[in-house]
Amino acid sequence: MLDDELEYDKRCQQIRQENAALLGEFNHWLKKAGLGAATIRSHCTNLDFYLNHFLLYADTLTPADGVSCVGEFLGDWFIHKAMWSNKTTVKANATSLKKFYGFMAERGLIKPEEFASLKQQIKDELPDWLGAVERYNDPGADLLEDGWPI
Repeated sequence: MLDDELEYDKRCQQIRQENAALLGEFNHWLKKAGLGAATIRSHCTNLDFYLNHFLLYADTLTPADGVSCVGEFLGDWFIHKAMWSNKTTVKANATSLKKFYGFMAERGLIKPEEFASLKQQIKDELPDWLGAVERYNDPGADLLEDGWPI
């Protein structure tokens, strides 16, 4: 068991280093696109949480692996794990993830069809995610009735 934990920690450390370099490139890409410093900082903060916390929470997933995990993140994990989750932050994270995976597709790090699928998923599921975070943050909601684990 200890060997597995050490291997997991080692792999997480390696992925975090790769993520730092990738986020640096993404930061530069956003600057070239004309985004302001505060907006860039917000996108990079959102992505750091996604890449280095969610994708490494129970497995060692790379950013490319994570293109298929956005629904699980925004529709469930983020709502439960981020104290600051609300409708605004869900929308902001969806935007950050869309920009990031656009950058990844442009660089050839994910397939164009994966990016197209991600954009469609965000378009289709965002209303459900916003409803879920609203119910989760409603002190009067019966979360068990809504299917949320306590």
